[in-house]
Amino acid sequence: MEETDWRFKIAHREALIGVGLALFNFIWWFGFAYGLGSRPVEEYSYIFGLPDWFFYSCIVGFLLICVLVIVIVKFFFTAVPFDEEEEL
Repeated sequence: MEETDWRFKIAHREALIGVGLALFNFIWWFGFAYGLGSRPVEEYSYIFGLPDWFFYSCIVGFLLICVLVIVIVKFFFTAVPFDEEEEL
């Protein structure tokens, strides 16, 4: 049986982290957009002229995901060489 390249293990872990970030982003967006946005318009509160549900789901969510991606890539992802390894 052929041994699997060690880079696949790293790639799978990083792919799962990426899927986790995407799910977190969707849950954040959905929770604020439909949680706060389902109220009657008369009950909306506004932040910088935007409805609070939009501000939290789109503006804060975007900034949070940007920071999370930068932190995750800097501290949890590994530089992997794409060169072919020579067989011994």
